[in-house]
Amino acid sequence: MEVFKKSGDTVIPEVMIPLIATQRELDILKERVDAVAEEVRRETGEAVEYLVGTMIELPRAALCAGEIAQSAEFFSFGTNDLTQMALGLSRDDAGSFLDQYVRAEIYAGDPFQTIDRIGVGELVRIGVERGRAARADLKLGICGEHGGDPASVRFCHEVGLDYVSCSPYRVPIARLAAAQAALRD
Repeated sequence: MEVFKKSGDTVIPEVMIPLIATQRELDILKERVDAVAEEVRRETGEAVEYLVGTMIELPRAALCAGEIAQSAEFFSFGTNDLTQMALGLSRDDAGSFLDQYVRAEIYAGDPFQTIDRIGVGELVRIGVERGRAARADLKLGICGEHGGDPASVRFCHEVGLDYVSCSPYRVPIARLAAAQAALRD
């Protein structure tokens, strides 16, 4: 409201609830968000348009994405945490042995740098398919360091994500990778 009054620009806030495992869990938290928005409407006399979504960071959430999408207006795949959960690896501890795993060809590369397409990528793909089957207009993206990795950005394009988010210093790499992926189509 304030931004529109000052600049004329419309801003639609997105409230992202992390670590959701079930639709009911999101519903309970969404009720709280809606209650706060209603308080703001009563205090200001103006309704705030907003979206409520979730981070898909748990394998269960990816598998249950169709149910969760009935309540969520967007998903952001938290690929850092999803990688940890899916592979059973702690990012903090993996640095001490991950190079050995890559040399032994247990993993093709560091799964915290490039999305593991076979495991984590399949969870993302399932989440996209089931989420969009339940809600065709579901906004989908990822956030985390994978969003600045060219191979991961190509994967995101392939599965139909709408956006990637990453650290500011990786934005130029992500933009170039996204443009290259679009040109390949």
